[in-house]
Amino acid sequence: MTNSSSTYLGIIAGAIIGGIVSWWIFNRQKKTSDKQDYTLSRIEQLENYNEKLLEKIKAVEEYNEKLLEKIFDLNKKIDSLIEGQ
Repeated sequence: MTNSSSTYLGIIAGAIIGGIVSWWIFNRQKKTSDKQDYTLSRIEQLENYNEKLLEKIKAVEEYNEKLLEKIFDLNKKIDSLIEGQ
């Protein structure tokens, strides 16, 4: 094998190895990117769910507050009826 053929063989082998390494790195980055995209979309879904849940909790709290006010009003009326006797 001559020097020039060894050089060309080395260049070709280097290009093949470089191509394989580049493909492997690209593939790993793509898988990582896909996992990150999935995680971000899942976080967004959870945020939306939590917002809806917080709105429901707020509505329940408002209802409970109104109910408590009505109970206090009834308590005052009962007290006034008892005092009137």
